[in-house]
Amino acid sequence: MGDESEVRAAAGRSADVVDLDGAAVIPGLYDAHIHTANYARGLSEVDLRGVPSLEAALARISGHASRLEPGAWLSGGRWNSNTWDRPVQPDRRALDSVCPDRPVALASVDGHTTWANSLALRVMGIDRDTPDPVGGEIVKDADGEPTGILRESAAYPLRDLVASGDLTDLLRTAQEELLALGLTSVHDIDGEDCRAAYLELHRAGELKLRVHKAIPRDHLEAAIAEGRRTGQGDDWFRTGPVKLFSDGALGSYTCHMSEPFAGAPGNAGIAVTPYPDLVRLIGTASAAGIAVATHAIGDQANHLVLNAYEAAGGRAGLRHRIEHAQHLRPADIARMAGLGVVASMQPVHCTSDLDLVSSLLGERDLASYAWRALLDAGVALAFGSDAPVEHPNPFAALHAAVTRTRPDGRPPGGWQPGQRLTFGEALRAHTFGSAYAAGEERRKGVLAEGMLADFIALDTDPFAEAPDALLRTEVLTTVVGGEIRWARS
Repeated sequence: MGDESEVRAAAGRSADVVDLDGAAVIPGLYDAHIHTANYARGLSEVDLRGVPSLEAALARISGHASRLEPGAWLSGGRWNSNTWDRPVQPDRRALDSVCPDRPVALASVDGHTTWANSLALRVMGIDRDTPDPVGGEIVKDADGEPTGILRESAAYPLRDLVASGDLTDLLRTAQEELLALGLTSVHDIDGEDCRAAYLELHRAGELKLRVHKAIPRDHLEAAIAEGRRTGQGDDWFRTGPVKLFSDGALGSYTCHMSEPFAGAPGNAGIAVTPYPDLVRLIGTASAAGIAVATHAIGDQANHLVLNAYEAAGGRAGLRHRIEHAQHLRPADIARMAGLGVVASMQPVHCTSDLDLVSSLLGERDLASYAWRALLDAGVALAFGSDAPVEHPNPFAALHAAVTRTRPDGRPPGGWQPGQRLTFGEALRAHTFGSAYAAGEERRKGVLAEGMLADFIALDTDPFAEAPDALLRTEVLTTVVGGEIRWARS
């Protein structure tokens, strides 16, 4: 770092000199919550985002099925029936009408509800006599028959049934997409197959972005037996936290609230992991040197997670996190700061969900997507995308964080504009904040001497332009570890 003569002198004759012709350079962006295996698989799965109706969804599903091998699973989804012309919950019979001879399982946009056809239910062994699992629901009709809607843990058995393709190859392709968006590091939230695939890429020298890899809840005991601990590894691949679930999602009516959803008497969401189990798991992980990242969206879920972190006690050096932290009791913000819990949040969730928040949560005394209040209270913010729930483009997240509007400018002035951040604050959360959550703030997140050479060149200077320019910003060059890993042709 320095002026041109200093840099050329320090580089010496052996280095290549790249003239960026005045392009803006910022630190490499760091996604603190992304499902890269699901994202990689999704590049070749049916995508139902944006379809306007059930009929349009079925037409897209039918077209995708025609390109698959006979009998192969049809997967993907990201449907959102809340935005359809007729916002009806779909059922298995609708899927049966276009896919009677192949199993189909399609996740909702938030990933917490699965829409399955009759053949998929039979493969899973689900019928009218199958009880709800702990932390989940098999939705049944008035006659007691499964409708094809599976909530939370009821869909977990599908993970092994649906997974297909060489994940190493899929991640090799997906990392190019992520580098093109300016991402140089990720916190991956997917499973052990994803870990194995990344390690294979690492051994082959083909890993181009840095990975902080979470441990699934169902592999915690095995990971402890293997001697894993958070931070273990090198600058390309490190062990991350164990991922726990406290509740579900707002759009699926499964996030755990202190009061029932508007228009849904008696339904205050689902406690996916019972509170005593949360305390036990947090204590077990902490004792083994493994940090904990707990999914919590509803105010009751966030309250219980903070209680559990406090009850389980901490271990010096571990940074526990709440993933999403969307709807908080105002008093819990100070508690979060006092406990040193990181808020791992995804700004685009705010602008995607604001209609749902208004209709389902009404005028409750909640701090929703409260980035400003959290930051001002001293809570560390780490930003990400939750892709493939949202698109992994970090500039869309930065735009949402500084405007609290959708790309079309609605609502004018931003939703609850008092919670907006400055661009510098948002960028810090998407760089240094994510590094801090991983305990990597001495290696990543800022452009400074002695830090890893991870940075990106942009076609616009986001510090000098109006916020709307973020939506048009394109990455020109992505550098990881001092090497150009991707460049726009």
